Amino acid sequence: MTKAQIKEREKQLLELTGAFCIQKINQEYLELCEKLIKKMARKREVPFKRGKLEIWASAVIYAIGSINFLFDKSFEPYVSSKQICEYFNTKQTTVSSKARIIKEMFDLWHFSPEFSTQSMEKTNPFNNVVFVDDLIVPLDSLSEEMQQMVLDARAKGDDISFTTIK
Repeated sequence: MTKAQIKEREKQLLELTGAFCIQKINQEYLELCEKLIKKMARKREVPFKRGKLEIWASAVIYAIGSINFLFDKSFEPYVSSKQICEYFNTKQTTVSSKARIIKEMFDLWHFSPEFSTQSMEKTNPFNNVVFVDDLIVPLDSLSEEMQQMVLDARAKGDDISFTTIK
């Protein structure tokens, strides 16, 4: 498949996910799906160069949704995996399988910083902890200087942990 053909499939995939997100979810999900699709398109082995685009569109939304609790009725927005599959006329088992491939490819998990919604970022339980000697320690138990180091590192997108000197 040529680069132009891959670019065309990427464009079609963006249109499919974009239409769903605008109709059923929100702008933030549209942007996260777009970001993920563009990242997929940069892979050496582009995953969506083969297969039905409707399946890949469903899988992208499913992957982003599953790490952001989209399928949990107690969260907003809420959309079921069944609704995604019905919209694209895809099978849930196929979609969840492709979504798992995507999540493994990019190491996506709940509270993944790059693909979390703003509300997930705010409620991330790891925001208030830091690792010290492989132990989880509340951030507010550290000195103000160490707390500031952690906050500065996180603001730059870095992660930080500490080792005590014995």
